Amino acid sequence: MKPETGRYLEKARKLLGEAEAILTLQLGDIAGRTAYLAGFHAAQALIFERRDVVPKTHRGVHGQFSDLVRAEPRLDAALRSFLTQAYKLKAVADYDTGPEADIPVTEAEKALVTAKRFVATMDTLIRDPS
Repeated sequence: MKPETGRYLEKARKLLGEAEAILTLQLGDIAGRTAYLAGFHAAQALIFERRDVVPKTHRGVHGQFSDLVRAEPRLDAALRSFLTQAYKLKAVADYDTGPEADIPVTEAEKALVTAKRFVATMDTLIRDPS
């Protein structure tokens, strides 16, 4: 594993821990956003490991990630769509206002469960690219 890849994975794992801690405070917005960011950094790790360069934008990461895993049999539908689905949580937390702007804690918890699987799967794909 390349050192930069490891740093992206480290960041992803750190964010998973933060999201878990935030959930104990019942802060769905922050936990949902943080779960997304954990997945984002794990996707960056896979992209960097395979391509030696990583886009810095959300759109760029989502696109390159999709290209890389299109035919990957070790990813189920929930993991393939995780970045897109979880980005919606980030967008709500960051930009929406009013009563619809709150992310329910239960939704953030679900995102965190999937984020943990996502990060672990990216680690597996990096360590075992076959």
